[in-house]
Amino acid sequence: MANQRDEQRLALQGGLKAVSKIEGKGKPKIGVAEFMSVAERFGFSRRTLKQIRSAVARDDMGAGPFLSNYYANLKETKVQAFERAAREVFGVKYAIGVSSGTGALHAAFVAAGVGPGTEVICPAIGFFATAAAVVMSKGIPVFCDVDESLSMDPTKIERLITRRTVALAPTCVMGTVPDMGGIMRIARKHKLKVIEDCAQSCGGKYRGRWVGTIGDLGCFSISGYKIVGGGEGGLLLTNRKRLWERANQLMECGGLWRPVRFAPPRYKGELFCGTNYRMSELEAAVDVVQLRKMPATVKRFRTVKMRILKQLGRYGEVVPQRLNDPDGEVGYLLRFYPETVELGRRIVEALNAEGVSASMRRKDAHPDWHQYSYMFPVTLKTGPTPVNCPYECPVYLRRGGRAAYAREDCPVADDLFDRVITVSLNQWFTAADCRHVAKGIDKVLSAYCTEDPDAAEWIRSKAG
Repeated sequence: MANQRDEQRLALQGGLKAVSKIEGKGKPKIGVAEFMSVAERFGFSRRTLKQIRSAVARDDMGAGPFLSNYYANLKETKVQAFERAAREVFGVKYAIGVSSGTGALHAAFVAAGVGPGTEVICPAIGFFATAAAVVMSKGIPVFCDVDESLSMDPTKIERLITRRTVALAPTCVMGTVPDMGGIMRIARKHKLKVIEDCAQSCGGKYRGRWVGTIGDLGCFSISGYKIVGGGEGGLLLTNRKRLWERANQLMECGGLWRPVRFAPPRYKGELFCGTNYRMSELEAAVDVVQLRKMPATVKRFRTVKMRILKQLGRYGEVVPQRLNDPDGEVGYLLRFYPETVELGRRIVEALNAEGVSASMRRKDAHPDWHQYSYMFPVTLKTGPTPVNCPYECPVYLRRGGRAAYAREDCPVADDLFDRVITVSLNQWFTAADCRHVAKGIDKVLSAYCTEDPDAAEWIRSKAG
């Protein structure tokens, strides 16, 4: 009878526990098989994979790893380590690891106040994601023509500014850097935010400052296709706390980033609905290592390009791409403009025959979402529903907005994008490789062009 009373008495009152131990023991949710799946993706041989499996199978993994940036029983998750590395490398106060460069852009535009009735000035050349993220933020992209750097031309920005304009979105194009000095002067004059899209030039600098840290927000694609990254990821940088909080609000599901995540707003406008652009732990584990390697990677690319450029002759029928900061660009491509598409076609054919990897679009090429007039999801002005937001948004129309796009809007971009010749460079070129590539370029240009000591220099800055 006493034992029965003890069993019924609450443990809090001195009774026996109902559950004193758990007998069932399962396997980790994420264990050796998942680890081996990752190892296989690295391309190890079957023999090495067998050795790895034998080694890791000897360990007791307990419950296994929890591959999330939240609730992990760690001093620092890999995402947090990646964000810390970004703050240290770029010298900024705030960094957010995200799932993609496009996600970073979307969050940055929302943070900067892009929404119904607003416009953002974007470059005519640069990947479609920049303009698409403006539309996703319910704003309207307005395309600005480029100069011979293939970046946004600061002299053509002011004519595009209206009372609807809230931001400029200069883009680093394939290793180069925009004229950020001219762009920032205009932005500050008109009190506009600047969102730098540095997806293609992580590690680039303008007058000693990292791109991505010059404007109000900087966005990067951290992916296997870019200078830094192993799969699909992104990074957002800023020095302004409120912009960091607003960007987090969008990409962290409307408030998960906050110290007390489910609490009421701490100030007016803090809370609004967001989505999930969170970076994964596996991606961050690769990217934190990649980011630390970035300065050395960029230095190798710059060294290769400068070695080649300094050995090239000058020719009357070709114009080298303008470099807004020759010492600051990443430099994984060498580009120049032949006088005509036909001349360019012959030069490209000859360069490839010499063993120099070269290409040119030409006017008969397929559409390319790096050029404004081919960005059909934007230029056709079709939304996902018949309401057709944001192009026919009543707020936008009431403010005098009338989005219109035509190929002739940006004639310099139309011309240069079709006839630019691109020579691919490799960071691992030796000094001898650079000599051979330079010799091959000179050999071809000498055959098709006229040597001219007064022609444009290869290392040609904006001032030059």
